[in-house]
Amino acid sequence: MIGGINGSGLTSAITAGQNGLRQASDGVTQAAKNIAQQNTNTAQLPATTDNVASDLLSLNVNALSAQASAKVIDVANDTLGTIIDTIA
Repeated sequence: MIGGINGSGLTSAITAGQNGLRQASDGVTQAAKNIAQQNTNTAQLPATTDNVASDLLSLNVNALSAQASAKVIDVANDTLGTIIDTIA
């Protein structure tokens, strides 16, 4: 606790943002791997088309999740800066 302000909420927000970024990165990596594998297996074209669409959607969702997680970290960082400025 600094100057009567508990920093555990900021730590939790930063940790949540980091975890969100990690999960989004893992999701993007997995979807990209799936798309790459499906491009090498074009013999099953109808199923491949559905899977590619699903993986492209997953890429988009994970990109948005990464942006949201980055925003959480940014806001927590700004809040911490404001707290430091206020205490100083």
